Amino acid sequence: MADIQETINGLIQELRRGTIIISVLSQLSEPQYGYSMVTILQEKGVNIDPGTLYPLLRRLEKQELLESTWDTNETRPRKYYSLSPAGKEVYQQLCKEWKSLCNSLDSLIKGDDGNGAG
Repeated sequence: MADIQETINGLIQELRRGTIIISVLSQLSEPQYGYSMVTILQEKGVNIDPGTLYPLLRRLEKQELLESTWDTNETRPRKYYSLSPAGKEVYQQLCKEWKSLCNSLDSLIKGDDGNGAG
């Protein structure tokens, strides 16, 4: 039988994977470049590997949820991302859905007797 902690870690990773998009969108009301996003998210308790973040940013830009501009004034050019108007709308809808899911899950976890799991 698989180690229970290994199973738990895998399930936690799945839960976190489902929150990455909303986490990223939440930080792009102001323009950010990739590495700054990694740092900001880590400071807020959301660890994301650059190898996960950069493809996600490109995909969200291709879906027209993000806009980007290059800053070539520094030694290293940086691509800055921010929410597009469509991205703002999608982010708001995702937040609404997230809150609804949290309320539903809280109700399920607490159960009818209000005692919760454990």
